[in-house]
Amino acid sequence: MDHSAHTSHEHHPHAHHQHAHHGHASAATWSTAAQATLHCLTGCAIGEVLGMVIGTALGWGNLPTTITAIVLAFFFGYSLTLRGVLRAGVGFRTAFRVALAADTLSIAVMELIDNGVILVWPSARDAMLSDALFWVSLVISLVIAFVVTTPVNKWTIGRGKGHAVVHQYHH
Repeated sequence: MDHSAHTSHEHHPHAHHQHAHHGHASAATWSTAAQATLHCLTGCAIGEVLGMVIGTALGWGNLPTTITAIVLAFFFGYSLTLRGVLRAGVGFRTAFRVALAADTLSIAVMELIDNGVILVWPSARDAMLSDALFWVSLVISLVIAFVVTTPVNKWTIGRGKGHAVVHQYHH
């Protein structure tokens, strides 16, 4: 089975010390970028595992299982951010746009890296949920995706983009 790491950026007010307000970029610290990436990774991992469970339970092959996992990774990634922004009293349409702006690049990079790792690890593609290799390869691919995506998030936050757009909704 293919494994795809996915991520979401639900923002917790106590997790970040730098905020972007009124169009000003926040300080793009490594800590802020790592927190954003971890939030992204959480949603992606939920979607990834759920997609693989569904694909395995239905007897699907690698491609439909991977596509399902990727779709669910984006869904859960966006959902976690959406939940946090909606709690700030923002309307759904605005919150949805914020989630798209905050998470799209981060989730896409995570998916690309995570699935790429599994793709070049042939025995991992065929591992079943009950195989240790499935879980080991998933963890390794998620760690690599986290390491690659964190600098991407640092760069976007520094430009007032990506996860920085969520900060104005959390105080």
